[in-house]
Amino acid sequence: MNHDIPAYGLWSLVVINSAIFIMFAFSFFKPKTTRDWRTFGTFSAFIVALFVEMYGFPLTIYLLSGWLTRRFPGVDPLGHDFGHLWYTLLGFEGDPHFNRIHIASNVVIFGGFILLSGAWRILFEAQREGKLATTGPYSYVRHPQYVAFIAIMFGFLLQWPTLVTLVMFPILVTVYVRLARREERETRAQFGDTWDRYAAQTPAFLPRWRRDSGVSGQKGKAHA
Repeated sequence: MNHDIPAYGLWSLVVINSAIFIMFAFSFFKPKTTRDWRTFGTFSAFIVALFVEMYGFPLTIYLLSGWLTRRFPGVDPLGHDFGHLWYTLLGFEGDPHFNRIHIASNVVIFGGFILLSGAWRILFEAQREGKLATTGPYSYVRHPQYVAFIAIMFGFLLQWPTLVTLVMFPILVTVYVRLARREERETRAQFGDTWDRYAAQTPAFLPRWRRDSGVSGQKGKAHA
């Protein structure tokens, strides 16, 4: 692995990259309710924590520097490439940005944003008509927007794992699952049997790759 110039203390990049991804997610998610803002806020905190370590202060590298320098002698721990820890720990060579892990992370992140956008369009239309959202991504899973946020965060963990985000990830997944369960209770109270039939045929988070739920929309408030 080649030595790199120090790549931290670049706080302008922290602000710019955080703003880009947060605003990108905002344009797709468009939070309205308190629950929406809570979901978006926790996701934004994850993004900021990620880019702080990616370009600002490498806390994970600092805490693990003793072990990392012994394990990988002759490398520059303050080089940007060294921060791609999966690439480093698995012993890959070459530019980490063209490594299969980095490429896979980009695919997962991009796919998450596509899912988030597609789910919002379906949800917006359902809310406008006062129906239960059951088409598009909602025909695969009951909570595609939460799945999208989890996928995006997982993609970033593949690309640039840090101790802070590795701790945050399971916590945020738990928060999203709890928000989804609360949302389901409220939606069932509004849609009754229509929701029961939909929930019985459509998994919450992991798709069965089967679209035909056979559930028609019922007037009321759509779920997120």
